[in-house]
Formats: sequence, structure tokens, C-alpha cells
Amino acid sequence: MKYQTKGTCSTSIDLEVENGIIKFVQFVGGCNGNLKGISSLVTGMSVDDAISKLKGIRCGFKTTSCPDQLANALEQYKNGSLS
Repeated sequence: MKYQTKGTCSTSIDLEVENGIIKFVQFVGGCNGNLKGISSLVTGMSVDDAISKLKGIRCGFKTTSCPDQLANALEQYKNGSLS
């Protein structure tokens, strides 16, 4: 699945989810090392756990962040609007 981010340095997120478990996450653009770390940390995590940990994180003065955008993507996946 591909999610187009909004309001972040990264431009999109590629992700795979299987049976409610995050199998793969890759951010396009953004802070390379930090986003590789986030991807590594959430791989193997349940979608619900990742959403609860990442939702609402802000980056500086922005109203969102790359982790928050990942939570948004996962919420859309759960709601069936991202496939």
C-alpha cells in the first residue's frame, strides 16, 4: 500500500500489513536514519499498538509528523480506505 503524507518532509509511506500485523514500512524522503528507526521499531507490531503509540506526535511547530502520518495511514487501512 502507498500512503501520500501531508505536512511532512517525507512524501509517502509504503507499507504492508498482514492479519493486523505490520510487516513492512518504508518512508520516501524525510530524515533517513530516524525514519528507518521508526520502520524497524513498528515492524512486527500490531496496527492498533502502533496507532496508539504514534498518533498525535508533532514535529516542531508542525501539527503532524512522520510517525503521526504513519498512524493516519494505519487508521485508513483499518477503515478500508487504504488498500
